[in-house]
Amino acid sequence: MTNDLSATDHYVLTHTMLRIKDPARALEFYEQVLGFRLVSRLDFDEARFSLYFLQPRGHTDCADGSLEHAFSRMGLLELTHNWGSEDSDTEMHSGNSDPKGFGHICLAVPDIEAACARFEALGVRFQKRLGEGGMKEIAFILDPDGYWIEIVQPSLMEGLLAPHKA
Repeated sequence: MTNDLSATDHYVLTHTMLRIKDPARALEFYEQVLGFRLVSRLDFDEARFSLYFLQPRGHTDCADGSLEHAFSRMGLLELTHNWGSEDSDTEMHSGNSDPKGFGHICLAVPDIEAACARFEALGVRFQKRLGEGGMKEIAFILDPDGYWIEIVQPSLMEGLLAPHKA
């Protein structure tokens, strides 16, 4: 089998997710200390968590606030708050084992079906395949160390997440 790396020419590393306990404290730090600005907030009431997408203040290419734009922009930081975790004594750390701290990185691709077919052909391990679970329009693959990499197609994100946008 030939591995055509030109298939990856338009892949974009979009965001890194960190689990947080206290959104007010975290947002104050990222906004006031590091100069980030909040681009989008999504609240998932039934699942009891919120997502906060931030970018460095000097970048204005996400100013319209659309989810497609946010999910195709390079270098966003996603802070995830699992409601109630602020009352826990659990320390946050890196890893996908409990207690969870670092969660995943995300890669935006122009055609998620083609990308997933390519990953399959290359023998990449999947944590969640396209079409599985509650969010059928995204997939998760695993790197050699077991870290999760979310695969998204930005043009599909608005319809998937718009009902949760605050």
